[in-house]
Amino acid sequence: MNVQEEELTKENFGMLSEERLNLIRQQLTQTGKVLASDLAVEFDCSEDTIRRDLRELARSGFCKRVYGGALAHPPAPAPNSGSIEVRSRRQIDSKSRLAKAAVASLASCDTIFIDASSTNLVIAEALPRDRKINVVTNAPAIAVALKDHQLCTIMMIGGLFNSDKGICYGPQAVRDIENIYADVFVLGACGVDAITGLTALDPSEAEVKRAMVNQSAKVLVASTTNKLGTVAPFRVMDTSSQIQLIVDFDVATELLESLRRTDMVVDVVASKA
Repeated sequence: MNVQEEELTKENFGMLSEERLNLIRQQLTQTGKVLASDLAVEFDCSEDTIRRDLRELARSGFCKRVYGGALAHPPAPAPNSGSIEVRSRRQIDSKSRLAKAAVASLASCDTIFIDASSTNLVIAEALPRDRKINVVTNAPAIAVALKDHQLCTIMMIGGLFNSDKGICYGPQAVRDIENIYADVFVLGACGVDAITGLTALDPSEAEVKRAMVNQSAKVLVASTTNKLGTVAPFRVMDTSSQIQLIVDFDVATELLESLRRTDMVVDVVASKA
């Protein structure tokens, strides 16, 4: 039996090509790279078969072929869209859809951390005014957005104030956070990537976000599409089952699949409605 006949036999009677491709995608998502020799042993097929699979994945834009294997495409840098005031005027419809879905997920929560982001500001504005809730925030704009909520207890995190980002941060902020436990942290992520996880553009901001993650049972991220598949310089947290990620309906299929192959719970806003 020649090599070509061997490959056809294994593809007809062994693992299906699509199954193998899905497993290779999963490994690329988890580790960022694969070796053709290792995959050939794992899937009991020839390296020629694996190289053909990698060429197909490269054509679809999922990876970059290198000698001996492939690398996951490096994610794009997270967008830096300016101050909180500037960002609040952009992608208004998308943020409204995300906020509606986020509020539905928060229905059973009593104590919530909400940090600064233009999407989180819309979420705060959309919280039902007829239910008792505790909101802890390091963003004055979030507190102001809830000023008409008579049943909401608002707790401000102190510290140094950054007017551009609209946040309080620093050692005092971290100390304040460490004395509070929340059902959920509504986290404003600058970058969301299947391999790298959740990231932030500023180290002090990332430190405060990590403190809130550590004090929360669950993390909810409502992310506009432009942040998906991107990475900012400072790590907040890895992908995990602690995270519920809400994305808009216009996310690309391949990108959505890569996010769903992580341990995160990924929910998609169904439509423009």
